[in-house]
Amino acid sequence: MTAKDAATGDRPAAILFDWDNTLVDTWPVIHDSLNTTFRAFGLEIWTLEQTKERARKSMRDSFPALFGDQWEAAGDVFYGRFNEIHIQKLTPMPGAADMLQVLAESGIYLGIVSNKRGDLLRTEASHLGWNRYFGAIIGANDTARDKPARDPVDAALIPGGVRPNPAVWFAGDADIDLECAKNANCTGVLVGSYDLIGETENQTQPNLQFADCMALCNFLKKL
Repeated sequence: MTAKDAATGDRPAAILFDWDNTLVDTWPVIHDSLNTTFRAFGLEIWTLEQTKERARKSMRDSFPALFGDQWEAAGDVFYGRFNEIHIQKLTPMPGAADMLQVLAESGIYLGIVSNKRGDLLRTEASHLGWNRYFGAIIGANDTARDKPARDPVDAALIPGGVRPNPAVWFAGDADIDLECAKNANCTGVLVGSYDLIGETENQTQPNLQFADCMALCNFLKKL
């Protein structure tokens, strides 16, 4: 699907980005860390495709269903492995660095809303030197509820003095990002090849969709 403009066609007042697999490619790290945890608890491992389909929610929203009352211990195993490998394997998505530079110079307020634990999220952004681009970097456990609840969107917009509204774009790679955008009355922007067709009849659809970061950037240059 090409870019669809179901919003106003005006330049956004703010753009909030998902982090994992929107701005940085972290599927290999997430997949490795999950399977390390599954092995430790005697559970069947996932294929990479299964990880991409299933790993959407924050740990506090997803691990209890996977590990029952051992979910916190499982979280310790996951983060033990994650901390060993996430920085050395951190890889920007194609065009992400150039896009952020262009957007920062445009004066559009930028923020991050992710279901990655907040401290790890900010460590990765700092490692890449990208923290300077964002007014707020909000991750899991930073607010009372995680994405797709609207709480992290509200928190991410406060430093910019912006209230959630359709002039705020939420850009991410998955259905949970579009659901979060809808819950916060923002414009949902899908970045990448995630296929929403045929999911469910009530699946939240994007207001805009772009193949990659530079396609989004090039579209914004025309506004």
